[in-house]
Amino acid sequence: MKSTLPGLAAVAVLAVALTGCSAGDDGGTTIEVQTNLGATDPILEVLAEVTEAYTDDHPDIEIDLVPATDTYEADMKVRLASGDVPDIWATHGWSLLRYSEFLEPLNDQPWAKNFNPALAPAMENAEGEFFALPLDTDVAGIVYNRAVLDAAGIDPASLTDWAKFDAALKTLADAGVTPIASSGKDSWFAGNIPDFMGSGGFTDEEFQGFLDGEFQADGYASLLDEVAKWQAAGYFNPDYSSATTDDLGRALAEGKTGFIMVQNYIVGTALGFDPDAELGYFPIPSDAGSPFLVGGEGRAYGVSRTSEHKQEALDYLAFLAEPENLSQLASAIGGIPGLTDATSDLGVLQASYDEFVAPGDVPLLPYFDRVYLPNGIWDTMVSTTDSIITGQADVPTAVDQMTTSFDSLHGQE
Repeated sequence: MKSTLPGLAAVAVLAVALTGCSAGDDGGTTIEVQTNLGATDPILEVLAEVTEAYTDDHPDIEIDLVPATDTYEADMKVRLASGDVPDIWATHGWSLLRYSEFLEPLNDQPWAKNFNPALAPAMENAEGEFFALPLDTDVAGIVYNRAVLDAAGIDPASLTDWAKFDAALKTLADAGVTPIASSGKDSWFAGNIPDFMGSGGFTDEEFQGFLDGEFQADGYASLLDEVAKWQAAGYFNPDYSSATTDDLGRALAEGKTGFIMVQNYIVGTALGFDPDAELGYFPIPSDAGSPFLVGGEGRAYGVSRTSEHKQEALDYLAFLAEPENLSQLASAIGGIPGLTDATSDLGVLQASYDEFVAPGDVPLLPYFDRVYLPNGIWDTMVSTTDSIITGQADVPTAVDQMTTSFDSLHGQE
């Protein structure tokens, strides 16, 4: 959820808090932190406040909190390849699979005993090492409007396979509600659909096939067949091609749509339109196994193995990991804390957490593309799913494009 700081004075104050002194101004140490947070992101404001408390106690250390650019991922690739490595950087879901060779293992840190075990599948290697401090635990499913489903007599917990989900979509359509909404304007929404479905949508043999470099065309086609059915039935929002994130949030809040496959931040957007909206999320159906949630690593920060200020960086990370500080950061994010000794107010999503997450019965699976698809295929996943939703391509054509992209990119790894 983004917001604009009120007035230039607030921007100026934040800029001072973020920049501090440059290296060598007073003979102290400057720690560069690539935050991957927008300059007007409220979470960055909270991080700056917590950081100021740290530097007050460590006057010889400056923490340079660097706001994100639109090319953060590409910038990090260039910097790592050139050896120009930040002291600390946000790993945006890739601390293990992409960045671990560059990061200091953190499993021996004093706060590591409180590492949320739900994050282990996404963040730990075979030796039990993890490489970033998780501020929050990313848990996502299918977001829904509780009042809309109640009125239609639909229990989200009962939607355990795609046939039951399809029946729920028809029930909503018959009631005059747009069953499922996505965005062609903010086009990555479309990619979320097969990515969410794919995390638990294949057999163990098929998952191994992806890892072995063989695109599982039949299994992937079965996922897109569902999307094609929804498109043919007219279940997607009519304004799909022009809809923005704000449009989806408003539709969700106003009860004009039932389901959205996206991370829970859309709830924050929706509550901006109606603070009293009854919203939640539920596990993703599966025909290959049991229902599941997706996620794992949320906002997390790792320390460079080669940092000249490694100990100072680790000390700063330990400060962020203190229960009071991590609770403050996780609450600002609106997520489940990444450490078990911290707490967070989940607000309207507390009921979903209590029902589906807290008991520990629903598996939390990593995002499909992060584990089983080669780096760089995301854009193809988005464009091919978009072509199904708009009716511009059929499933075989989309699957062929994904296969070609997979084979080409996998060969480069």
